[in-house]
Amino acid sequence: MNISVCGLDCDVCNFKLENKCEGCRICAAKGECVWNGRCDLYDCAISKSLHDCGKCDKFPCGKLTKALEGENALYALDNLKAYNEL
Repeated sequence: MNISVCGLDCDVCNFKLENKCEGCRICAAKGECVWNGRCDLYDCAISKSLHDCGKCDKFPCGKLTKALEGENALYALDNLKAYNEL
């Protein structure tokens, strides 16, 4: 699984395929977030030296749940839970 900071699996992301996105770990690190500017979730996790939001003591915070509204929310949160149980 190629998990993003917010829990989306980049390996199966249609947006990544359709928009030639390299994933947040590459794009956001270069300051080229495909989501119209900086990714607040990426910046937050990196500022706390965390691999992803699932490692945060505030998981799942309001910022994360708001960003994941819609069809991707449940699977992204489940990805973070599963990834961080390893």
